[in-house]
Order: sequence, then structure tokens, then C-alpha cells
Amino acid sequence: MTFFRLFKILTVFRAYQLNELLPKHRSSKWLRTLLFCMFWVRAKAKHQEIGERLQLALQELGPVWVKIGQMISTRRDILPKHIADALAKLQDQVNPIDGKIAKQIIESALEQPIDYYFADFDEKPIASASIAQVHKAILKRSQAEVVIKVLRPNILHVIQADISLMYWMAKQLTKRIESGEKLRAVEIVHDYEMTLLKELDLQKEAYNTARLRDNFINSDILYIPYVYQDLCRKNVMVEERIKGIPIADIDQLKQNNVDMKLLAERGVQAFFTQVFRDNFFHADMHPGNIFVDITEPQNPRYIGIDCAIVGILSADDQRYLAENFLAFFNRDYRKIAETYIASGWVPATTDVIALEMAMRNVCEPAFSKPLSEISFSQILLQLFQVARQFDMDIQPQLTLLEKTLFYIEGLGRQLYPELDLWQTAKPFLEKWYRDKYSAKKILQQAWESLPQWRVMLPQLPEKLNDYERISKQMNVQLQQINQELQRSKKRERNLYTAIALFCALCIIILIVH
Repeated sequence: MTFFRLFKILTVFRAYQLNELLPKHRSSKWLRTLLFCMFWVRAKAKHQEIGERLQLALQELGPVWVKIGQMISTRRDILPKHIADALAKLQDQVNPIDGKIAKQIIESALEQPIDYYFADFDEKPIASASIAQVHKAILKRSQAEVVIKVLRPNILHVIQADISLMYWMAKQLTKRIESGEKLRAVEIVHDYEMTLLKELDLQKEAYNTARLRDNFINSDILYIPYVYQDLCRKNVMVEERIKGIPIADIDQLKQNNVDMKLLAERGVQAFFTQVFRDNFFHADMHPGNIFVDITEPQNPRYIGIDCAIVGILSADDQRYLAENFLAFFNRDYRKIAETYIASGWVPATTDVIALEMAMRNVCEPAFSKPLSEISFSQILLQLFQVARQFDMDIQPQLTLLEKTLFYIEGLGRQLYPELDLWQTAKPFLEKWYRDKYSAKKILQQAWESLPQWRVMLPQLPEKLNDYERISKQMNVQLQQINQELQRSKKRERNLYTAIALFCALCIIILIVH
């Protein structure tokens, strides 16, 4: 199955003449040669621009590839405009399934005719993405305007084929590249698989949406629509219909006199608030999932949808990440190196001075530019790459966060090219860190844990006795195991001696005869 899927990918690559996107480097020579030899593949969209051909190819390959295109499309600061514009269509303009089929899926999931719950169901989708599409309707019981999200049928089969190929490639990397196990490629593919599978369960998305909504109730920064959880199933989700301007429609935002600087800064605030205050962040913030509420143009608010993919950090990762960001903002490279070691991201035996110098060599050239031109996500990626030279294990949870920051920075720079992440993020992080780890907070946590200590302290002598008893039992068991090992070694030596004597006897018999 993996071979046939790989062949399909190469065929699509050849059909849409995407070889011109390959770098002019000897490492891509073998792929160019292979594509050249596939002379029987007929060209498609020959008269289209390269961006449109790339968009059509990714769309033909399916949801895994569409997701990659969505992520790339957010980086207009590093992509040619014609390619970014073409890939942006992947966010909500993928070819839809027939509206009648979508209606049948909804009726089957809810076990009622469509008009039992909804009035004015529109069979024509208002948006169509790689995994699902959205139809508008009116809820009969309240006359509220809603949207119904429907999964594409048989989508799991396509995803599994691509994931199988990615597992195969990950295993090849692990085997064939020096220190390939450090890449943890198989684990990264596993996490990506889990991420995609979450998108195939709309009930989980409904839960995530409700939780994010609770976190931002009455917020000026971000609005999350209400979900009708009693009407949600694994392949159908019903939520409030929002009205806003797509974040990618820059011209319309400007025509409505939206404060673009404030909007860009609020995107950064929304990201850091989710990561550090709530430790529950929307990890799929491509432009197709973000709208802007312009009820008050000088006080714009984001509207977030499609909350299937979320990220959560451990308490340690959250703290070390904040320390790492702050050290970076302050150009404290020794602190960055110490944080990487203390967090366990690199081995404890790492030479802190060598790591500090490597971090400095990456960051200092960037600081020669104006702050508005420094790509924060790009430097974070480079820091991870440097750390891998010091045997850093790739952290999947940080990879997801890095991707989200990649989205946010791309959107922010698209809205307001002079966006200064330092000015927005640094004060937030400094306040969060002070509040989280101040002496007052630590004393408060200690005070709150007193009831637990009051229960545990009377049990302490008994627990210590149990520990001593268990330790003695373990020592006895270890002695027994050691004695058994000694007896086993003795039996093994006796066996070897017997074999040697037997062989010697056989040789003597042969000589005599």
C-alpha cells in the first residue's frame, strides 16, 4: 500500500509539473531524474501558474497534503504573492461533496429528517475544507442561525494511506541517517496522526470549542461560537453561525477602518494567553479558521472556529518555555543554554558554554535587523536545530506550538508588516512569570495544600515504617536473586566443563581408533 501511495504522489507531482519547485541542488537530482523518466504521465493544468498547479496537486492528494498547503499559505512574508494567493484557496475552497449526500449524513447521524431540527437548510455549502464542509441552517426550536459541519465520507481511508507512507519514511530516516533516532521521526508522525484523527471526531471538537469559549467569555481579544452539544455527533457538529470578515480579506478590513496594528497585536496576545494563562491553545489557526468582528472597527476582536486541534504543555515545559522566551528577549544566551539543559531537552552532560556560543551565533545576526523584521518563529526553529546538534530529542508538543506560532506570526505580519512581537509578548510573559512564580504565589500554593498535609502528617510514621519494611523485603529479594544468579553461573561453568571433557574424550577415541 505504501509503494502505491508513493507512486501516486510522484505521478501527481509529475502531472502538475512541480519539478520547478525543487531546489537547484545535487540532493534533488535523483528526484528530478525519476520524474523525468515518468514520461507516460500526461500533464495537467499546463497553462496555469505554478501556484495554482501546486494548489490543485495538493487538493488531489487529499487532506494530509491540504493541511501542509494551509500552513505554508500563512507565510506571505516568505512566499511569492502568486503562490500564497493560490494556496490560500485550500483554507475553505476545496471541492465540496454533493449537498444531498451531506444532508443524508446529517439525517443518519441525528436519526431524524433534516426538517425535524432545522429550517431553511441550505444544500450548498458555505465553506468546504479538506476534511469537512459547512452548511447554514436555522434551528427550529429557537430560530437561531446555525452552521452544520459535516465530515466527508470515507475520509479515514485516504488519511491512513498517507500516514502509512509517512511512517515508512520516518523509519527509513531513523535507520539511514546518522543519529536518526534522535529525530524521533516515528513519534512525530504518530503525534501528527493523532492530530488528524482528532479532526475526524466532531464531538471532541465540540468539547474543545466549548472549553475555549469558557476561557474567553467576555474577552475583547477572542470570541468562540456557542456549540449545541446535544446535536453533535462524531461526524456532525452544530454551532452558532458567526458573522465577521475573513482574516485574509485585508482590503475589506482596511475599507472598514479596522485598527490593523491593534488587531495584529491582539493575535499575539491571544496566542500567549492560550499557551500560558490557560495552557490550552488552538493549534490550527490558519486564515480559513479566523474571522474578525468589526462591530467596533477601532476595537476589533478575533473570531476563532474549527477547534479540533488543540495543544497542552506539561507544567515543566510551560515554565521552561517562558524562561526560554524571556531569555531570548533579553539576549541572555547563557540562560537559554541553561534552560535547555535544565528542561531535559538536551542531555545533562551538555557543555553549557559550547551550547551558549552556538545559540549566540544563531541569534546575534538576527538582532542586527529592526525588531519588526525579525522572524520569531524562524529563530525558535533555528534554536531547536542548534540544540539537535547537542543531541536534543525532538519534543512533539513543542513542534505543535512552533507550528502555531508560525501561523500567528505569519498572520500578524500580513495584517501589520511592522508588527513588533517583542513589544507585545515580552510584557505579557514577564507579568505571567512574576504572577506564577512569585513568593506570594508559592506561599499561597503552600497554604492551599495545608489540608492535604494535615491528612498526611498523622500517617507519616506508618508510611515510614511501611517504607522500611518494603526496603528490607526488597533487600532480601535482591539477595535471593543474586544467589540464584551465582548458582546459575556455577551450573553454566559446570556445563561448559562437561562439554569440554566430552569433546576431549571423543578426540581421544578417534585417535585410538
